[in-house]
Amino acid sequence: MAERALRGTRLGATSYENDRNTDLAPRQEVAFDCPSGHHFSVPFAAEAELPATWECRVCGSVAIAATGESPSPKKAKPPRSHWDMLMERRTIEDLEAVLAERLEVIRERRSAGQDLGVGRANRRSA
Repeated sequence: MAERALRGTRLGATSYENDRNTDLAPRQEVAFDCPSGHHFSVPFAAEAELPATWECRVCGSVAIAATGESPSPKKAKPPRSHWDMLMERRTIEDLEAVLAERLEVIRERRSAGQDLGVGRANRRSA
């Protein structure tokens, strides 16, 4: 049985082929300058879209490509508040109707003598 066992290497193992006489894909080196003064280059494929910024390998800050082109600022969306999201789902008339329903439920409970427990701390009497 041992002679029939498959032998091989694990997944992700290094290739046993050598790199001689092979043509690598065309590349281009892009230089980046960090605000802290670090300078490094990153290889990219020749047909790849080049990024304007890259994370610095030394300090982790945002480095800008040394080509001289500054990155265009992205248009940021204003943050949406809870009220904005609510107004996307409901109209003012709908909200007034829901408020009226809830107020009616509270009034019925109060007239029936039920404790609502709203705004009171849970305290034990001594």
